[in-house]
Amino acid sequence: MSTHPFLGLAPLSTAHFASIEDGVARLLNTTQDVVIMQGEALLPLEGAIRAAAGPGTTALNVVTGPYGQTFGDWLRDCGATVIDLTVPFHTAVTAGQIREAFAAHPEIDFVSLVHAEAATGNTNPVAEIGEAVRAHGALFYLDAVASIGAEPVLPDAWGVDLCVIGAQKAMGGPAGVSAVSVSGRAWARMAANPRAPRHSYLSLLDWKQRWIDGGRTALPHAPAQLEMLALEACVERIEAVGLDAVTARHAAAAAATRAGALALGGGLEPYVHDAAQAAPVATTLRAPSGSVASGLVARALAVDPAPPLAAGGGALAGEMIRVNHYGPDATRGAVRASLTALGTALADQGLTVDVPGALRAADRGWHRPGSGQSAGE
Repeated sequence: MSTHPFLGLAPLSTAHFASIEDGVARLLNTTQDVVIMQGEALLPLEGAIRAAAGPGTTALNVVTGPYGQTFGDWLRDCGATVIDLTVPFHTAVTAGQIREAFAAHPEIDFVSLVHAEAATGNTNPVAEIGEAVRAHGALFYLDAVASIGAEPVLPDAWGVDLCVIGAQKAMGGPAGVSAVSVSGRAWARMAANPRAPRHSYLSLLDWKQRWIDGGRTALPHAPAQLEMLALEACVERIEAVGLDAVTARHAAAAAATRAGALALGGGLEPYVHDAAQAAPVATTLRAPSGSVASGLVARALAVDPAPPLAAGGGALAGEMIRVNHYGPDATRGAVRASLTALGTALADQGLTVDVPGALRAADRGWHRPGSGQSAGE
């Protein structure tokens, strides 16, 4: 009987665990504390909100997609007063809209925002928003799960107090491990919050008291070796290639997909109107009038099951098609395969498409300075 290489792993040492945290901190270019949590990114996303918000909190919750809606639910459940700033999902929020909310509600002391919404395909201008939040003095919570590795994520430079990332999208890693960077202001807010989770798997304060304050010598939980080693491998791979090259590859995939979709025809069009507001992690497309997005995706995947295609979630399943060109799928080949499969599905419905023209447009749209890829990738 053969021995599987991943069986019989020795326990992960505290020094090794700490070194992986340090790698994540380098990826974020942050001097803040970084806590790696043993679960999918919903764990630190919820844990950070429940730690930092409570009945005395007035939160500005920016909604540019479904995750923003979830954050509002958590904030209300914590007892916070929530002011939702909802913008159409085909666009992004602006720093001006944030400032207007502050002027109308000067009591706001917490801001929650999703950087890139993979579910809707938009990305928000966090640098400008962070400047407005910092000037107002509110605590800034950012979901960067989809954006990390696909575009710059700079919590220190942007004034982000709680920045949550996950490995499963642009980093090309597993879903079972995530991390959050925590500023000194955020730790102080948690410590002053009597409702912050304590002695709980959701608790960030447990990590601070039992791990960080103790010099990172005793872990509060047994580490998940496989997920931790996979996260380490993701960070090492990005560092070896260069973060700028990895983000350039994602930008190239987004530009190529958008250009190809516009050239494909058949009534397909970008869901996010302005290319500058489109996320590099995924391109969302509006299905042609009279077509159902989920049906088109099913037809496309029946032609070729490999492309990273999906229909929109929930109510968006009827109108939205997603090309999830992140991580290992941020390649020219994945973009071309997606366009070809979509073109075949549209043609099957009797719509006029130009697949060769779409592929030529995608190739022209593939701007990839420093990506290090060969022309065929």
